[in-house]
Amino acid sequence: MTRIPVTVMRGGTSKGVFINHEEMPVNKSDWEPFLLDIMGSPDQRQIDGLGGANSLTSKIAIIKKSDLEKADVDYTFAQVSISESLVDFKGNCGNISSAVGPYAIEQGIVQPVEPVTKVRIYNTNTKKVIVAEVEVENGKVKTEGSCMIPGVPGTGSPIYLSFENGEGAVTGKLLPTGNAIDLLQTSIGTIKASIVDVGNPLVFVKAGDIGLKGTELPHEYTDKQLKLFEEIRSIAAEKAGLAPQNKATKLSPAVPKMTIVAPPMDHRDGTGREKAASQMDVLIRMMSMQKPHQTLAITGAICTTAAIYTKGTLLSEMVQLKGDTVRLAHPMGIMETSVDLKDGQVNGIKVVRTARLIFEGFVYTKHTYDVCLSS
Repeated sequence: MTRIPVTVMRGGTSKGVFINHEEMPVNKSDWEPFLLDIMGSPDQRQIDGLGGANSLTSKIAIIKKSDLEKADVDYTFAQVSISESLVDFKGNCGNISSAVGPYAIEQGIVQPVEPVTKVRIYNTNTKKVIVAEVEVENGKVKTEGSCMIPGVPGTGSPIYLSFENGEGAVTGKLLPTGNAIDLLQTSIGTIKASIVDVGNPLVFVKAGDIGLKGTELPHEYTDKQLKLFEEIRSIAAEKAGLAPQNKATKLSPAVPKMTIVAPPMDHRDGTGREKAASQMDVLIRMMSMQKPHQTLAITGAICTTAAIYTKGTLLSEMVQLKGDTVRLAHPMGIMETSVDLKDGQVNGIKVVRTARLIFEGFVYTKHTYDVCLSS
């Protein structure tokens, strides 16, 4: 066995294992089996590892001090599959990103500055910089506060994440196919879709075009519907140049993210609370690793916001904006993003999250690996 120091943190509505880059295997070809070993994959229960048997809790952040002038830390995100021997490094997770700043401060990688420490995070997956604003008190990350986010019990100190120049995070293009709208040939016929890449690539389809209302909750989808969602996502993956359609589930399971949108309407969310159409700008339902997302990915919120401001997309036609705030109604509530506009163009998008340290200790792998600084 190999004993590895790890930290478990909640970031937004996700939870992940944080590892210092120095503790990763020297041979990068060992990274995938090493991370699968730590999380207990493949296994639907992840009973033999740290994974939580859900795509939102089967995530890893690899952190190191950055050598770049524009960043303080380098952060590599890994989405560990539950059912397959696969670790996807293609995209980023915005929720996990919200815990990177607090982790870097607590680990001494970034020196704390009161009352707010700005941490410049270079995401190696997307080659983009995210700026986190973390509240600090008495030299420590402040965790208590009044900020509440849907999908997380209780409240915490707000962490503001700013995504600037997020276009082409994975594919290199805002519109990977060159089109604001593509026609996808599916088993239910031709449907319109917008494939947009900001923060992470998403494929947007209208709920009504695939027989849905857009207010469905995660447990309400049938296996037949989930199969259709993955078919659409796989077609979009090929069009975006990420993987052939027949291999997309295996080679690119995390991106693009299948996203269903609908106009505002009165509905009851997953908490049982009534939501009025006037409280939102758009209804959104996202898939994560072939399963319904319980809330909404932060990179998904960022990409959706950008898509609303991108001329000709399904979202730009659907959403009528007032001001620089976008209200996204997801299964557990409503998330807001703030847009920094410059000459009518999106210059940056900001979102608020909370994060919390849960555990520090050691994980024991089933196999032996040569790590940079083995404990």
